[in-house]
Amino acid sequence: MRTVVENSEKIIKIKLSITLVFALLFINSIANAGETKRTLANNMTEIYHVLPEPAKGISEVFKKGVFYGRLRMNYFYWECENEDQHDPTGFGLGGSVIYKTAPLYGISSTAGLYTSQNLGLLNINDVLYGRSGKDTFSRYEKLANDRWGMTVLAQAYLEYDINQTDIKIGRQIFEGFPAKSNDTKMIPNTFEGLTLVSEDLPDTTITLALFTAQKLRDHIRFHDVITYDDGSGGTYSRWNNQDDSACHRGLSYANLRASGKDVDNYLVIVGVSNQSIRNLKVDIWYNSVPDLFNSLMIESNFKITLAKDWSLTPGLRYMEQFDDGAGMVGGAALNGTLAGFRGFVNGYRNAGSVDGRLYAARLVLVKGAGQFLIGYSKVSDDADLIAPWRGFPTSGYTRTMGEYNWYADTASWMVRASYDFGKAGVIKGIETSIDFVHTDFDDNKNKSGGNSGTDSSIIHADMWYRIPSLPGLVAKMRLKIVEADLLGAFENDLSYQEMRFELNYLF
Repeated sequence: MRTVVENSEKIIKIKLSITLVFALLFINSIANAGETKRTLANNMTEIYHVLPEPAKGISEVFKKGVFYGRLRMNYFYWECENEDQHDPTGFGLGGSVIYKTAPLYGISSTAGLYTSQNLGLLNINDVLYGRSGKDTFSRYEKLANDRWGMTVLAQAYLEYDINQTDIKIGRQIFEGFPAKSNDTKMIPNTFEGLTLVSEDLPDTTITLALFTAQKLRDHIRFHDVITYDDGSGGTYSRWNNQDDSACHRGLSYANLRASGKDVDNYLVIVGVSNQSIRNLKVDIWYNSVPDLFNSLMIESNFKITLAKDWSLTPGLRYMEQFDDGAGMVGGAALNGTLAGFRGFVNGYRNAGSVDGRLYAARLVLVKGAGQFLIGYSKVSDDADLIAPWRGFPTSGYTRTMGEYNWYADTASWMVRASYDFGKAGVIKGIETSIDFVHTDFDDNKNKSGGNSGTDSSIIHADMWYRIPSLPGLVAKMRLKIVEADLLGAFENDLSYQEMRFELNYLF
């Protein structure tokens, strides 16, 4: 009975929260009617359409500056097949205010303040057993400081534009490989450092980045780009540094210190994208955490025009990870169980090395408002790939919502279909996408505890609704069903269902 009452109270609070959001949206829509300063891409990143006009003097730098607002709500529901496991929820209500000054001689600045509040809808079990919804709050702040809400200055940078080159220094959003904002929750993943993006060369984009710190989506502090655990020895210290779901737990504060390595690391990224040859796009990305590891990714996509407005684009991706000391510190497995081991351990051929490779291929068929993709990826039987910066190695090929399939000797294949009903002139504002992914993990590694993956089949569907009568308002529903095998170290059913609902309003 108590559970029913608690659930009813949660539902009432959610309905009141949604009502409040719509009231604010209505008020703001009147004040800003007709002006669409930004829109959202399907991955929920912001696309700017209105930017400040150049200032003619210092007095106009702030006068011509532009504010950008975003109201946001996210709700998460998780249901495990195993009744002995917890079914955590997640809820966030908040948004962001971003201000851009007018550029003077190409120099401008941007600041972005973000907040996420849960309005008392969550409890301690949602914190301790949180899954996808954990990014609506800070697990560390709640457990260590009893604070549910998050408010953080996630963007604060100076910018200089000259010709076709853009330079930023400070806290900023970055979209590249292997780092992205992954802005699908309440607050984006952002970085501190220096970036340069240049399109001065014909048909070529050059990207350079040096990041000294990262702020994950459920953090309010910027921290080291790779070190797991903050070294304080506290009960919750593992959640106060690099604790992304794809982090390498063997590269912990204690292990790095014991090996004589630095715990204040930086991430270097170099990217080149070229489209000099008609219909061919080639991307080369290199990233490095000096004295630990380096990675190189090469990708090509060639568009073939077919009859009756059809097109077919084959894509190939190759990624290689080079050990530069990380293997000796943390071992080949992301879960950290191989730290200090050498040779064949827990299904890994060389437990003391992070050398590894990824092979991926896809075919993308497009006709008007529809798209169909079939993709495949395979990780070599060496080490797990290290990519805790939200730019997923298998993205665009075999990665689906919430899945990590870049463990050693893991193969995946995906089929995905998407359709824009608005573009097709059927239902304005509606877009849909559905995919099926099967992942085959290495049974030997799983049985011995080398990784936590188990073979699974996944159905995932998304639907976006961009309300025509209210520009800037986007609703998104996401559903996921996972059928996981009973395998190895797991004695229970890891299958589950997940639902996510998100509202965004940009003004």
